[in-house]
Amino acid sequence: MAVSVAAYGQGGFRFSNEDASGKAAEAERREKVQALLATPCRDKIRNQKIMVLIGEERNGVVYASQASYSPHVDAINGRLRALGLRTYSPDEIRKQIAQAEIDAYFRNDPDAAIGASRRLAAQYILKGLIATQSGRNPIVNVNQVSVSMNFTLTGANGRTISQADARNESFAGRDTRGMALTLINERADEVVAQLYSDYCQRAGTR
Repeated sequence: MAVSVAAYGQGGFRFSNEDASGKAAEAERREKVQALLATPCRDKIRNQKIMVLIGEERNGVVYASQASYSPHVDAINGRLRALGLRTYSPDEIRKQIAQAEIDAYFRNDPDAAIGASRRLAAQYILKGLIATQSGRNPIVNVNQVSVSMNFTLTGANGRTISQADARNESFAGRDTRGMALTLINERADEVVAQLYSDYCQRAGTR
């Protein structure tokens, strides 16, 4: 099952030009995504509950409030749900988990994550950080945006099941936040595919 990548029009040119090598790399990336998404996934595994907590880092400052759930975060959570995985919505998380506990989790307090997952009766926890950095390139005098995504999927007992990350960057026009979303969508498929494949293969094992 393929997950569609949203297309957004942006002005300017990209760090990675649309040359033959770039197209070949993109084709290879798509083939890898398709292979990962073809991983068999038992219904028993697919129907387990996953608590998704994704923070955003903007120019060095981390925002973990589930109340400000943005399109950047939905780029990941939406794809997971499209694959049939049972993830909690931000509203469900916000109603049952205090923001202070979520903040503690992003400060690498494992007890906070375990306590939160128990209240939601979640069997798995996906922790992610989407970092965006924007600024003016002094050499060519245009805006530039870079994004990085890092995700770790664990069992409620803390056992690591999957880790996935990706980076992307581009020159941009005035809408740097819109470009950041474009960059995230361009790499979200491969991140989600890796998480999905590892989850379907390793979840439920000791």
